[in-house]
Amino acid sequence: MSKDIVKPATLPGFLELLPQDQILFNEIKDVIRKTYENYGFVPIETPLIERSEILLAKGGGETEKQIYRFTKGDTDMALRFDLTVPLARYVAQHFSELNFPFRRYHIGKVYRGEKSQRGRFREFYQCDVDIIGNGRLSVIYDAEIVSIIYSTFKNLGFGNFTIRINNRKILNGFFGSLNIEDTTEVLRAVDKLEKIGEKGVISELSKLGLSNDTSHEILKFVKIKGTNEEKLASLKALNLTSAMFKEGIEELEKVTEYAEAFGVPPANYSIDLTIARGLDYYTGTVYETFLDDYPEIGSVCSGGRYENLAEYYTTQKLPGVGVSIGLTRLFYQLKEAGLLKEDSPITFTKVLVIPMEEKFNLNAIKVANTLRANGIVSEIHFEDVKISKKLSYANNLKIPYVIFIGEEETENNKVSLKDMKSGVQKLLELEEAVKIIQEQLAQNS
Repeated sequence: MSKDIVKPATLPGFLELLPQDQILFNEIKDVIRKTYENYGFVPIETPLIERSEILLAKGGGETEKQIYRFTKGDTDMALRFDLTVPLARYVAQHFSELNFPFRRYHIGKVYRGEKSQRGRFREFYQCDVDIIGNGRLSVIYDAEIVSIIYSTFKNLGFGNFTIRINNRKILNGFFGSLNIEDTTEVLRAVDKLEKIGEKGVISELSKLGLSNDTSHEILKFVKIKGTNEEKLASLKALNLTSAMFKEGIEELEKVTEYAEAFGVPPANYSIDLTIARGLDYYTGTVYETFLDDYPEIGSVCSGGRYENLAEYYTTQKLPGVGVSIGLTRLFYQLKEAGLLKEDSPITFTKVLVIPMEEKFNLNAIKVANTLRANGIVSEIHFEDVKISKKLSYANNLKIPYVIFIGEEETENNKVSLKDMKSGVQKLLELEEAVKIIQEQLAQNS
């Protein structure tokens, strides 16, 4: 009786890559990791699963609708939906063991049970970097974050991108001058300007009870034009009495001043008063990063300043600033737009060692061990198939070199090295073959 065959398929919203794309994905992830480490950030890993009470400490709402929650025995737990809440728990739990400012990066998967759609995922990698202070944290760190974003995308090979910067205190102070009490929902509406346009924002503001005149005042404000200096001058010229508004301008001015000191070209960062960030825990500087030539991709890196990271887990005041790159979505969007290199490797193997018969297997193992000891990634093809099939395997994986081990090679204590690109094959001492391969790989790297 034949067994039932289950059709192989992944769940909607879960990305699975073939080796060539996975290698490229890992390369991008490594560039981000190395950039973070170059700024002195240290890695942390938190569990994929947390107690539900930890993830939902702030309250239910959208978070409770989106988390994957389950019980095992008496434990109520859930998959993490971002890396910020686990960071808050981590810092509160290990507070006495950490040094502040605490500079951490975390690259890991998160899970959100939202509606699956093209380019959005239920399981995805986030690459977060945050600086946490103990009691206070200088606004100069906000400028350093601009530098980190800039370095990351330059190192990824992007030239034309803009880090758009704003400050929530400016927005909240301005809204206060218009006697708007519930600024959170207004901020969320303004944050959608790029997606839904002016009419859409006015419609949302109207639903919040704002008059047509007030809505147009808000749109006029967030659309202030000019260079960074001109925008700051326009803000100051409003002469608002709000202390929060003035503090926001001072902070924004300092961030732009220090961003330049960090070496970020003015062409790559811009004050943009439409940037609000919908999340309500941001209290100061906010960031959104866009690829200038591909605006349809949307923001590729976002974040901001928050006043008290771990307020639900400790009485310690822990201000911080950070940003996150949604790597899975970014990779998918870049691939869809044809912006990823097509010649990425299918394998890491540089040499395929082929024993001509089974009796040469032990010698082939010794050769492969020597290659690996010299930093050359190698594998051995042990299958009892025709040589043509083994060479097809090397060609399909674009392995640049093949070493044959047969009767002649064994008798002369040598190897036959074949350059798969040129087709040239030579009988050589193993040490000589190693040297040739190393030199060629160095030239091609």
